[in-house]
Amino acid sequence: MVLSPVSILGGDSVYCINEAQMSHAKQLAEEDPESSTKIKSLIKKLETDFSRNERAALAFTIIDNLRQNREK
Repeated sequence: MVLSPVSILGGDSVYCINEAQMSHAKQLAEEDPESSTKIKSLIKKLETDFSRNERAALAFTIIDNLRQNREK
């Protein structure tokens, strides 16, 4: 039996993303001399190798891991 993938994009919000945090994250990803190169490289690979749904799953998992493990 083949199951259709369940979309995890959109829908009801569970977490809010602070606009200031998003702005700082984009600045780190786009302008920081060390971090932007690493982040852009990884995003390019992820966008090539992962489906949109898989990238969303990864993003949510990373956010949840950061939320749960604040000291790392």
